[in-house]
Order: sequence, then C-alpha cells, then structure tokens
Amino acid sequence: MAELERGERLQIMLNAEELRALENWRFEKRMPSRAAAVRELLRRGLAAEGFTLAAEGAKSESFGLLDEDAPHPPDKS
Repeated sequence: MAELERGERLQIMLNAEELRALENWRFEKRMPSRAAAVRELLRRGLAAEGFTLAAEGAKSESFGLLDEDAPHPPDKS
C-alpha cells in the first residue's frame, strides 16, 4: 500500500464547545483520529453545494464552528 505523504501541517484553534462537537462526531463515526475526522469534515464541506464565499476582509473569528452568526449553506428543505 502506498504511503500517503502529508507534507503540510495545518494548525487550528477550537474553543471547548467546538472541540466537544468534533470529538462527538469523531467517535460517532468511529474515525481513528482527530486529524482523520477533520480531513473528512473538510472533504465533505468542500464537496457540499451551496456554500457561501467569504467576503473580502472577513476575519477568522467570523467563521466559528458552532457560531450562529457564521456563514451557513442554504437550507435544502
């Protein structure tokens, strides 16, 4: 089996509530690690339709994982 090369490191900061949500999702889906869970969530997010592009000059704090003010995809129902 070919070994995956991951030469770049991405560091993110989460608050306690965001980390709890990530960990709960990870264990629910039986993901082997936090990194695997984050990669899967990124893959799903990038594949999703209807996401909003960030406005020019948007600040990182505007994109909280659980923040109700953060940009969300439109409701598909």
